[in-house]
Amino acid sequence: MEQAAGECWVVGVDVGGSGLRVGAAPAGRPFSPTGVRTVGSAAAARVSASAGGQDARALLDQLLPALDALVAGLPDGAGIGAVAVGATGMALLGRDLAARLPGPLARATGARRLVLAGDAVTAYVGALGTAAGVVVAGGTGLVAIGRRPGGSWCRADGWGQLLGDCGGGAWLGRAGLEAALRAQDGRNGGSPVLLLAAERHYGPVAGLPAALQPRPDRAALLAEFAPAVVAAAEEGCPVAAGLLRRAGEEIAATATAAATAAGQAEPRLALTGGLFRLDPLRRATLDALALRLPGARPGRPDGPPLLGALRLAVAASAVVSTSAVSPSAVATSAVSGAPVSTAAPDFPWPLDPPLLTVLDLPDRPADDGP
Repeated sequence: MEQAAGECWVVGVDVGGSGLRVGAAPAGRPFSPTGVRTVGSAAAARVSASAGGQDARALLDQLLPALDALVAGLPDGAGIGAVAVGATGMALLGRDLAARLPGPLARATGARRLVLAGDAVTAYVGALGTAAGVVVAGGTGLVAIGRRPGGSWCRADGWGQLLGDCGGGAWLGRAGLEAALRAQDGRNGGSPVLLLAAERHYGPVAGLPAALQPRPDRAALLAEFAPAVVAAAEEGCPVAAGLLRRAGEEIAATATAAATAAGQAEPRLALTGGLFRLDPLRRATLDALALRLPGARPGRPDGPPLLGALRLAVAASAVVSTSAVSPSAVATSAVSGAPVSTAAPDFPWPLDPPLLTVLDLPDRPADDGP
């Protein structure tokens, strides 16, 4: 797409464990989460992961058609100034995305600047904007993020399904399925209620290992069972109630760790993400927070992580940047079509690659494919 003269728009992309969301908004006018143009067909897409993190090819297969639809629906003469992508695992396993997204996204949108961010950052910016505080982002996974007095980010958990994300959707769903299988075997800690729920959702539980373990999206499949655990707790199942209480305690412990690292004893605190739409789990988390972090000031988030991606894109489209690399490297980049890492002193959030990176894109990126 060639950049057209006219109003500047920005694009935000939120890549989570259970889906992909894409939105656009005007860069020069105030907008609210409800005023963002989105592509609904992308909302149900799941993106797989590889050894390098999120699979760039799988993401681009979903994202590029969504971008085409979004760009086609913009007002006549509108151009895209910046694209911001927030992705699960960017901070730890984002090498593939950082290497392979810039060229295709520049060609698809004509944008001159690209922001790559961890999903924790887009959750924070969507929930609190530039304000200081702590945000807990809960969905398939779970991470807490705060800002230190000097401005740098500090994270707690977000280690992924295998090593952490304690209290998140996949964690709770897996714990519920373990209780179901304990009931199947007649072992201690089993729940006949959760066994019935598992059979309704997945079919005979003997087939669960073969159904879940080979799947690249198994974390999302496990998270699908979290609402059943919450429902069982509400219906009086003591095992499910114990899992719900423990999930709240784990989430509160993660939030407290982020607040402590940020040096905030009384932080403004937001719980964001689909996990906290489960009201009993939200209440369990707030109850645990009242004990662990009594000075916390919970409040409603401004909006979802997609809003955070759009806020990052708006800021990136407006800042006056200076190259963070030498002039010779810039010249080499211009020839090769590679993006140039940007130092932006006036960017309102701390740049901390790979957690948050701003890239200047070349005019004619090389056709390196997805």
